[in-house]
Amino acid sequence: IDGKMATESGDAVNMDPDIDLLSDEEIEREAEGFKEQGNAFYIKKDYEEAFNYYTKAIDMCPKNASYYGNRAATLMMLYRYREALEDAQQSVRLDNSFMKGHLREGKCHLSLGNAMAARRCFQKVLELEPDNGQAQQELKNAEAILEYERMAEIGFEKRDFRMVSFPFLRCVMRPLTAASFRQISAPLSGCVLHGPCLGLPDRGFLLSSPRSDILRMDSTNADALYVRGLCLYYEDCIDKAVQFFVQALRMAPDHDKARLACRNAKALKAKKEEGNKAFKEGSYEAAYELYSEALTIDPNNIKTNAKLYCNRATVGSKLKKLDQAIEDCSKAIKLDETYIKAYLRRAQCYMDTEQYEEAVRDYEKVYQTEKTKEHKHLLKNAQLELKKSKRKDYYKVLGVDKNATEEEIKKAYRKRALLHHPDRHSSATPEVQKEEEKKFKEVGEAFSVLSDPKKKSRYDSGQDLEDDGMNMGDFDANNIFKAFFGGPGGFSFEASGPGNFFFQFG
Repeated sequence: IDGKMATESGDAVNMDPDIDLLSDEEIEREAEGFKEQGNAFYIKKDYEEAFNYYTKAIDMCPKNASYYGNRAATLMMLYRYREALEDAQQSVRLDNSFMKGHLREGKCHLSLGNAMAARRCFQKVLELEPDNGQAQQELKNAEAILEYERMAEIGFEKRDFRMVSFPFLRCVMRPLTAASFRQISAPLSGCVLHGPCLGLPDRGFLLSSPRSDILRMDSTNADALYVRGLCLYYEDCIDKAVQFFVQALRMAPDHDKARLACRNAKALKAKKEEGNKAFKEGSYEAAYELYSEALTIDPNNIKTNAKLYCNRATVGSKLKKLDQAIEDCSKAIKLDETYIKAYLRRAQCYMDTEQYEEAVRDYEKVYQTEKTKEHKHLLKNAQLELKKSKRKDYYKVLGVDKNATEEEIKKAYRKRALLHHPDRHSSATPEVQKEEEKKFKEVGEAFSVLSDPKKKSRYDSGQDLEDDGMNMGDFDANNIFKAFFGGPGGFSFEASGPGNFFFQFG
């Protein structure tokens, strides 16, 4: 009769005969079946399917504590700790003696940064099972985190970031559920900000797996998002950093630190891009000023500032401000000792200013780090220039450029030879005579090499002239002079007044 009335009233379509017609015992049996299926998927690590079947079991028997406990365990494996906490708490509300429920509630509290609540849960487990090894260990973890939080807060208040770093690093080296961002976000951000300046691990440490899981496990935690953004910002990943700051502000619009960091990141990126644009357009003075302005935005951003100093050095070299360029490269290297581009730029500036020993030192550093053909060539070239610099510079002796023509070399020799000829200084002191004789010989030596194409080629390539039997110590500068000016007896120096001489052919 009840079925007929239901059909006639049109309500049959809304009925679930599979549930309504089952006895309590059958419902429990079916719920157990869903739970067993959930267990099978859990063992296979298919947590999404396990979650679905535990949910079906709960729908069948919403008063069963173990079903909530199982679903809580599954949600924990999916890093959905807030939902897992709700299920764990429901399980112990249904059965306060459910040990696994208290244990899972404690783990969720610890994952979400509430070490105090976690400690209470683990203590409850030990009341139920005093010998529970897992609860004993988790209680130690919770108490350690509470102590680390206390130490970090003290360090932060004292602005002692080395003191902050120790408890923080100890935290992140513990299991992934042992991070407490809300409690230590301020000390942690201080550690991220100042750590590398104090010789602490760099921010990449915080982004590496598995530690990045700590930062990602709660996508609604504004502090965690801010800290991860800060890490990326100080690793010069500014675009990604801005995304995290914006996300943090969505979660907590009044997060002042995230707002300030986001503003700085955007300003730094914009100013750097303006400088790059000006450089590409050939506006070097403007680019120099823009990079200088960018360097004032955030002195703590080590990696970005290292790049800005190197960029400004590149502009400086274009403007022939080589000493300033070298200084900027040195500042970049001080900020980031691994910055190869800064070493290369400084080495080139050293080459341009003929500081070859310094150039060789920088190129050696580069080649030790990156053994490429290009770096090897640059090193060999610097070593060659260094070797050449230790010889007499014949071009400098004659006062001509390294690209001087044959005629320019002859003209320079004529002028220098007459200037330093011993006869011109016959009435000078013995010391002056000796010095001028030495210079006269050097001038002749320089001319004998640079006027001979073969010798000049070997000299320019850095080869030793003695290798071809060219013993420069044996040649006679007077013979060079005579050959150049037309033979023996064809010249003389005569005084035309005190200190004045003129050259006369015979």
